[in-house]
Amino acid sequence: MAQGVQVTFDAADPRRLSEFWALALDYEVQSPAEGVESREAFGVGIGWPRVRWGAWSAVVDPSGKGPRVFFRRVPEVKRAKNRVHLDIDVSGHTTGTEGWRKVRDKADMLVAAGATVVCEVDEPLGRCLVMRDPEGNEFCLQ
Repeated sequence: MAQGVQVTFDAADPRRLSEFWALALDYEVQSPAEGVESREAFGVGIGWPRVRWGAWSAVVDPSGKGPRVFFRRVPEVKRAKNRVHLDIDVSGHTTGTEGWRKVRDKADMLVAAGATVVCEVDEPLGRCLVMRDPEGNEFCLQ
């Protein structure tokens, strides 16, 4: 049986990154616990000091198929290119103008949410936009 997978990002602002990635992946920001409406209420409920309330956030696939993506606050800043990145298939492998329009539309939405476009790659194996999230983590839209 296959093992479950969670993707974890180190972050300066876990809440902001979770909101960005929820938009990028068509996911939802995960509630901190069943019946708890906010990270603050969760922190109070378990006795965490205020400084830890925003220390993490997560997004989940509403269909339950994709992996959970977890964001945890760390003190250091990102310094180098990612060795691993996410490829987001927004075109549904639709080729030609229609598929590329879907990629560009999603890219425009993500740029408005704080992403940057690094470059366009058009190779025999495929076409994609290389982008960075608001904290500089690389990802591709295809």
